[in-house]
Amino acid sequence: MAFQLPFKFSGGGSVTPIDIRARQSRMMEYDKPLLWVIILLLLLGMVMVYSASIALPDSPKYAAYKNSYFLTRQATFIAISGMVALVAFRIPIATWQRWAPYLFLGTMFLLLLVLIPGVGVVVNGGRRWLSLKIYNLQPSELMKLFIVLYAADYTVRKQEYMHKLTKGFLPMALAVSVVGLLLLLEPDLGAFGVIVCIAMGILFLGGVNAVWFGGIAGMLVTVFVSIIALSKFRRERFFAYLNPWDEANALDKGYQLTHSLIAFGRGEIFGVGLGGSVEKLHYLPEAHTDFLLAVIGEELGLIGVLAVIGMFYWIVKRAFEIGRQAIAIDQTFAGLVAKGIGIWIGIQTFINMGVNLGLLPTKGLTLPLMSYGGTGVLVNCLGLAILLRIDYENRVLMRGGRT
Repeated sequence: MAFQLPFKFSGGGSVTPIDIRARQSRMMEYDKPLLWVIILLLLLGMVMVYSASIALPDSPKYAAYKNSYFLTRQATFIAISGMVALVAFRIPIATWQRWAPYLFLGTMFLLLLVLIPGVGVVVNGGRRWLSLKIYNLQPSELMKLFIVLYAADYTVRKQEYMHKLTKGFLPMALAVSVVGLLLLLEPDLGAFGVIVCIAMGILFLGGVNAVWFGGIAGMLVTVFVSIIALSKFRRERFFAYLNPWDEANALDKGYQLTHSLIAFGRGEIFGVGLGGSVEKLHYLPEAHTDFLLAVIGEELGLIGVLAVIGMFYWIVKRAFEIGRQAIAIDQTFAGLVAKGIGIWIGIQTFINMGVNLGLLPTKGLTLPLMSYGGTGVLVNCLGLAILLRIDYENRVLMRGGRT
């Protein structure tokens, strides 16, 4: 058997002890490529928000604002979110698991507060915000993260009952139904859809009974179809999505979609150049929020859009890899949270991009990390900080350390 002495001979004949730490694994303590992808998306988003909003003060609605208003606020949101993320990264995952039920209930209370006249702030016909004077808080964004933590904690606590309806699946389904009811009263069908997908995805990964899962999934599809069919506004928007170029739709319910598609068409392969968008000049509504990808497509072209898609793919891929590694070392809660964050970012990104490209009906969901918005950026950074913490704890445990 090979044998290595615990010292080595220097050139001058002296004996030098070997540094044991130098022989340890060179594994990084955190996922640097993932962190850089997140930072790149935040910075690119800030640049594109500035580009998409620079002409807004020309309109009467934003006449009192400066050209750099949205850039300044987005930069402030990113700076605050970065500091919050640094604090969140230092919190052990076990602590997040203890807090999960309380965070979920607290956010549900905020969703209830939003519905109270005089408390909830109404913007564009939706009562979705709480005024904090300096900016508006959107509780539905918080719920997207806290439903991940709560569903993961619930699955771990109820693991032995996950194949039973009354003790396993039903309580979680009722909790999500209450959240869904509160969101529909705002109304915010998009957030409800994302939250349902997150909860169902985590329950599926946690081993819920396949028969009950299939039955509830079918029932949810029926519910969503009924909501659209029974709402005249949503029904008209859906039919406009099917034929946006019809004369009656192009200037009404299909207006955003047609101008979004025009923006992508103008961008072609390499784009018209940063700042050169025409559609952002009061043709494309909400260009700095829900339809930011259309501006990216117009100014940076197919290449820019593919780069953004690639970066989001990397985040989702790494989330599932980190989750799989956590489960492999018996950190089930951490693994489900990591995969839940991947589902959340992946589903919301897919819906936003699908809406921009005309693959899905128009829905008010922002592009994670990139679109303008304080609560959205804050919660995205908080969730990804938790993901990075899970990866960090995985690496520590694989070295034989303690978290």
